[in-house]
Amino acid sequence: MEIVKTDIRNLSKEEIKTYLVEMGESAFRAKQVYSWLWQKSAKSFDEMTNLSKNLRESLKSQFVINAIKEDVTQKSVDGTVKTRFQLHDGHFMESVLIPVVADNRFTVCVSSQVGCSLTCKFCATGQMKRLRNLDAGEIYDQVVMINKVCEEMYGHPLTNIVYMGMGEPLLAYKNVMKSIHYITSPEGLHMSPRRITVSTAGIAKMIKKMADDASKVNLALSLHAADDEKRNEIMPINEQNNLEVIMEALNYYYQVTRNRISYEYIAFQNFNDSIEDAKNLLKLSSQFPVRINIIEYNPIDGADFVKADADKIDRFAQYLKDRGVMVTVRRSRGKDIDAACGQLANKG
Repeated sequence: MEIVKTDIRNLSKEEIKTYLVEMGESAFRAKQVYSWLWQKSAKSFDEMTNLSKNLRESLKSQFVINAIKEDVTQKSVDGTVKTRFQLHDGHFMESVLIPVVADNRFTVCVSSQVGCSLTCKFCATGQMKRLRNLDAGEIYDQVVMINKVCEEMYGHPLTNIVYMGMGEPLLAYKNVMKSIHYITSPEGLHMSPRRITVSTAGIAKMIKKMADDASKVNLALSLHAADDEKRNEIMPINEQNNLEVIMEALNYYYQVTRNRISYEYIAFQNFNDSIEDAKNLLKLSSQFPVRINIIEYNPIDGADFVKADADKIDRFAQYLKDRGVMVTVRRSRGKDIDAACGQLANKG
């Protein structure tokens, strides 16, 4: 029977140190191994050239590094790049590079789960089953590998990370927060947490946990409707986490952390794009500073939604701007390769 080896990246530095000392190695070797894993992004023990060959062989006999592998990469006419990755157990997930060259802004949209359990009516990922959460190392790998793509294609490193790919990040909370640690730590990639945004469909108790855990990242709520009746219709999660409960959690998060909060709001034709809807959204924007990103709807198979007219979106946005709300209208990126918001479904 084949022995299933532990992914060494699932061990803490202290656990690696304990293992090495028990093998008769010096404790400082743990720092070297840890550095190879999280600063230098090693995918194999053979890369760890400042370790003896015997130690590398011992590590190989006990552990694996379950790095993700590039499967299919597609480039959109607008420069957006979607990469499908294969995981060690045969599953697939996707990441998207969104370049805004004029602003020197290069964002990776990372996934946190294989599939999703939330079944939002407008989202292709929501039509898939949730197969499992991604490990922290698998999330970290997306950043490392898309950063390489970004530097090769655009001559520039990533500037921003958004946890807005496949899955609900706050239902993979432990691994998401571990991945953020490896990405932001001086012992890891040392990126600023201010450059990271975690998006949630609204898991209230986990929003509060983020606050209690002193998270330094930005938070985005996938809102998409500003009253419970409409939100229940398109996002079943709202039935357990209604707007009153979510707003109370967001208010708590802001009071504790003072971190920026954004609302993501997909505009659907004749559903949530009226001035009445804008008035409801304004009410949800008055308790703490908020930035609203209005997003064009991107069509998916099996959903009847239609994107709101551009002039209607502009009127909607202007209503909010006139009343002091920060609003950005985000036009679709990567639609031709199914890389736009809500379209990730491992099509390849």
